[in-house]
Amino acid sequence: MEPLSQMNVKEIEIALYKDPSPQMLDACQNDPRQGVRRLAERLIKQKQALSQEDARIQQLLVEEKKLWQNGFLLIAGIDEAGRGPLAGPVVAAACILPTRFNLPGLNDSKALTESRREKLFTKIQTQAIDYAIGSAEPAEIDALNILQATKLAMKRAVEGLTVRPHYLLIDALTLPAVNLPQFPLVRGDQLSASIAAASILAKVTRDRLMTELDTLYPEYTFAKNKGYGTSDHMKVLRRLGPCPLHRRSFAPVKQESSAL
Repeated sequence: MEPLSQMNVKEIEIALYKDPSPQMLDACQNDPRQGVRRLAERLIKQKQALSQEDARIQQLLVEEKKLWQNGFLLIAGIDEAGRGPLAGPVVAAACILPTRFNLPGLNDSKALTESRREKLFTKIQTQAIDYAIGSAEPAEIDALNILQATKLAMKRAVEGLTVRPHYLLIDALTLPAVNLPQFPLVRGDQLSASIAAASILAKVTRDRLMTELDTLYPEYTFAKNKGYGTSDHMKVLRRLGPCPLHRRSFAPVKQESSAL
């Protein structure tokens, strides 16, 4: 490569990104041109950010690494979305991540913006060894209660996997009906990469489903509220009563049903 002094800033930028070695960075940092020094500073900040993000992801793999070291190579993270809403199904996801993946920004779905969740949703689908979705419908929630319906949705997600996992990491719950080694990890979507990935799969799947169901019952604006008891949702519920998607065993729905 020719000396930096004989290259313009654009040429140096191309060369720097091809060869971001310490020697190249040092040369750019000491270049008399401000534009070249800024290039080096920007690349250094990018490398620092990547390093910090990698460290954060590695921290999310503490539980997985323990299990991998004990021979449980296929770990399914399990989480749900939709326990709290007044309408719609509860949706669960099971996700088996490889030991190496590239999912910068992976986190608990509740800590992410909708656009970030959507992007990660696609990347998780592409990179996961296997994943599956399970759900329990409003009628099942009413018949069983929300906790048992959530466990049913999780069980269905596990049963939907093509690859049988060696171990389950579940967000705060156990699944007695599933005959696999498992551990309930409290705040698992914040502590485990596998559970965080499952939380994103479950959340995006449910949000998309509620948007589709909005076309059947547009008065309730499910595309906007996703079935949660927002003030606008409650106003419509008081005016029209529940639709077939509502969970009639939930107190606010039951109350409005009896009032009509």
